[in-house]
Amino acid sequence: MAASGDEHAHAALVLNPVKVDAWRMRSALIALSKRHGWAPPQFYETSIDDPGREVTRQALAEGAAAVLAAGGDGTVRAASEAMAGTGIPFCVVPGGTGNLFARNLGLPLLDPERVMEGVFTGSTHPVDIGWATLTREDGSHSEHGFVVLAGMGLDADMIANTRPDLKRTMGWVAYLDGAARSLPGAKPFRIVYQLDQGRLHSTKVHSMLFANCGALPAGIALMPDAAVDDGVMDIAVIQPTGPLGWLGLWRKIWWDNSVLLRTRAGRRVLERRSRDRSIRYLRARSAEAAMVAATSIELDGDELGTAVRMSCRIQQGGLAIVLPAGHGIPRF
Repeated sequence: MAASGDEHAHAALVLNPVKVDAWRMRSALIALSKRHGWAPPQFYETSIDDPGREVTRQALAEGAAAVLAAGGDGTVRAASEAMAGTGIPFCVVPGGTGNLFARNLGLPLLDPERVMEGVFTGSTHPVDIGWATLTREDGSHSEHGFVVLAGMGLDADMIANTRPDLKRTMGWVAYLDGAARSLPGAKPFRIVYQLDQGRLHSTKVHSMLFANCGALPAGIALMPDAAVDDGVMDIAVIQPTGPLGWLGLWRKIWWDNSVLLRTRAGRRVLERRSRDRSIRYLRARSAEAAMVAATSIELDGDELGTAVRMSCRIQQGGLAIVLPAGHGIPRF
């Protein structure tokens, strides 16, 4: 980062005015820049047409010494696409419904000013970003970044079926409503997948997830071994069978991953228990899945329509994430 007192350096704030208190964010960054001897900051608002990628590119082109993204996970994801590989400090300011990336970084969710001050007094740490290439039914291709996870099938249907009004009033809990709407009609579908260009596997799934990190709200560990800076993608193949299978899936994610794995006694219990087939965990640097029919896709909670093929990879250390002073890297 530019040294404190560099009167020629300026920070850029990319913000979603629907998700955050724009006046509060602007005021805080102006005050921090002045206090630490930086030039006045520049501000860029997202829009329906541009959720953050193009305005972030504009901020970089206009010489930003650091870029801050304030909004939901969608804003952070879009800005990350432009920030990847630049080496410019990137500050994730919590402000949306789930704040999943901020949670996985261990950032203080209720103190955005402290997170923002990290631009001037903190440090940077290289973390990974994922990239998903989607092949549509018409044969067209598009590539998109993700910082938390990419999902297909039931996972994406749950996102699509979550009511926006509930998200505004209830936060991440609204996704439970999306799950309730999606589960009754959920049916397994066949995929053929390949890890690190290895051999092909064919199976039926309800969903397949490709994760850069794995912590969810309420302390739930979806991917217990995932780390945002390890250069590896954690993959979940979700294939419960019948009501007992769904119960087993919930027990695995909520109880086993999020409670038992945190204690030595709990890990001993898991060692003695027979393997749960409702969810399988895999790891790879790249993965590709082909679906028999067009399947719904989501990236970091953003609906990306449907695709017949999905190829994901990890760009290790692609983002230079700003951490507040004293923030412990081992939390990752």
